[in-house]
Amino acid sequence: MSELILHHYPTSLFAEKARLMLGFKGLSWRSVIIPPILPKPDVTCLTGGYRKTPVLQVGADIYCDTALIARRLEQEKASPTFYPEGQEFTSASLASWADSVLFLHAVSLVFQPESLAVRFAKVPPEAVKAFVADRATFFEGGMATRLPIELVRHQWPTLMNRLETQLERSGDFLLGAPSIADFSVAHPLWFLKQTPVTAAAVDAYPAVSAWFQRVVGFGHGASSELSSADAVEIARQATPAPVPTEVFTDPNGFEVGQQVSVSAVDYGVNAVHGELVFNGREEIIVRRDDERAGVVHVHFPRFGFRLDAK
Repeated sequence: MSELILHHYPTSLFAEKARLMLGFKGLSWRSVIIPPILPKPDVTCLTGGYRKTPVLQVGADIYCDTALIARRLEQEKASPTFYPEGQEFTSASLASWADSVLFLHAVSLVFQPESLAVRFAKVPPEAVKAFVADRATFFEGGMATRLPIELVRHQWPTLMNRLETQLERSGDFLLGAPSIADFSVAHPLWFLKQTPVTAAAVDAYPAVSAWFQRVVGFGHGASSELSSADAVEIARQATPAPVPTEVFTDPNGFEVGQQVSVSAVDYGVNAVHGELVFNGREEIIVRRDDERAGVVHVHFPRFGFRLDAK
């Protein structure tokens, strides 16, 4: 069986979500550190242009977005599960809310000037300028927008009070047992905890703080380093796994074999072009033939992404 390869960088909050998911599952994985900003040539030849972090690689299969990465890890090891029986809808829906609403609030708090000054205190000015310029274009063309810091400061106590109340009553985890919801709520708070300027937005809530320590206590599993060039070579020498079997009729008429583009709808909307080889209720798979990586299957979640005819 092919190794799990995570393409990520240490300060990415969604990468921290993936690392904690790997830890929860007790999985071994290879770690490929990628640049935090474009260009990312080795990642691009695998994904075809998808720019968000992280990306999970399994041989010649490339999984985009942590919502789908979680489902792939569930296939790798079913227990402990991300989706407790009878709470599949609740856990996935709460995770989706956290990955959008809570994430956007956390980003505004982190990107306020006082916070950025601390985060980048030891970073060369040229690198800071490049990072800010890269992120300034991140929301162009997408449905998500940066929230004004005044609005976020106004709304944050409500969000955290609701979370505090839930945790006071639900036990050790949001839904009683650990689920994908815990990891999706935890990673924006992990982002805030990185500097004293924003950590107080989490630390002021005792039940949240205790729960957060339980979630990060799962750790990151067992990782070993791998170069990005070696990861590309692994893809080139591998063959994509057989596509799933599912009877499904696309409501917009897209059919397997069609040339399509797939893009996120919120932010980081760079399109990936290729042949549609699978189109299901949860997942979309596009086949690409890259000069360096060879034939790869790029996997996307259906929810949060759009299909367009090429």
